[in-house]
Amino acid sequence: MKKRHWLEQPKTIRRLWIVFIAILALTVIAQIFIPVHGHFGLDDTFGFNAWYGFTTCIAMIAVAKALGIFLKRKDTYYGDDDE
Repeated sequence: MKKRHWLEQPKTIRRLWIVFIAILALTVIAQIFIPVHGHFGLDDTFGFNAWYGFTTCIAMIAVAKALGIFLKRKDTYYGDDDE
């Protein structure tokens, strides 16, 4: 059996998830100690970058799914129909 790359091992993936979540949590918690000066009012709220980024990511996924529905082609698009 071929050995997996270290980034494909389940233990490594779990550790990376834990590290990434910890970094994200620390950046949100840092906002308690570092004052944020927003420019538009809404960006003054606590954790704005975190919830705005999450919301935008969900919106991009929804738009991509909708585009996939409208731009989808049949499986036989590249078929032998140019006779």
